[in-house]
Amino acid sequence: MTQIARPSPLNELCSALPSLPQRLQQVGRFVAANDYDATTRSMRDLAAEAGADPAAFTRLAKAIGYSGWDELRAALTEARRPSQTSPFSGRAKGRRHGPNADVMLVTDKLEAEAAGLPRISAQTIADAARTLHAAKRIWIAGYRSCRSVAELLNYELRLFRPDQVQIVGASGPDDLDLGAFRSGEAVIVIGFLPYTHASVRIAQAAYHAGATLIAITDVVTAPMAEGADHTLLFEAAASPGFFPSLTGAIAIAQSLAAVTFSLGGAAAKKRLQDTEARLAAAATYVPEKG
Repeated sequence: MTQIARPSPLNELCSALPSLPQRLQQVGRFVAANDYDATTRSMRDLAAEAGADPAAFTRLAKAIGYSGWDELRAALTEARRPSQTSPFSGRAKGRRHGPNADVMLVTDKLEAEAAGLPRISAQTIADAARTLHAAKRIWIAGYRSCRSVAELLNYELRLFRPDQVQIVGASGPDDLDLGAFRSGEAVIVIGFLPYTHASVRIAQAAYHAGATLIAITDVVTAPMAEGADHTLLFEAAASPGFFPSLTGAIAIAQSLAAVTFSLGGAAAKKRLQDTEARLAAAATYVPEKG
């Protein structure tokens, strides 16, 4: 027997709105207008933003046929998931036409990138930075496009912690490093949909080793975020363009480095100055004119 596909959760929600009590209509409109936030933020945070009782989100989900808010959020997350066979081309839209069409696309993308940054949680970054400050060693993993974010974070942290930071797999096969994770260390895994198997293996190895796991990712349900001590979320899919955005991930990485340095106090500043002196002695930088 052919199974009939269930309508998208947003369509179900919008169709049900007129028949819902007024208070649930207000919550439903909030969810429909903020479906990304609904997949990444806690019910308590959403309720505070919407000016509603957290229980209203559970009542809304049940009113449209779900067992509770967790099931509705899972459905919203799944609906945002691109095809595994076309994660990038599936995002591509037809080219705009008309005067300044290309400039308008750039403008739309820049506006979307800027709008996503204030939605990154400063508190979660500060909490994770305290973990990094206390960690005996910091491991960083990022694959494919997220390798660039991992390299950036590695570079900035090593400026003032040169002997305590390492990219997973930098000196050999990744699996050799997986056995080196220890309790008291921190492992940072960076990734967005579609997720790589390697990032999940590293997260699992960190968890089983008793190391603190920090996931920088796009949704709370990301497989490398399972069991994470800190989950730092950025908006990968909110901006237009064929490729997801790394702007938020880079902002998180730089914020982590900045706060970790600040927590290090005078000792961190001294190590940074020593690193700068060594780079200057090696004539690393082109001298400034004048």
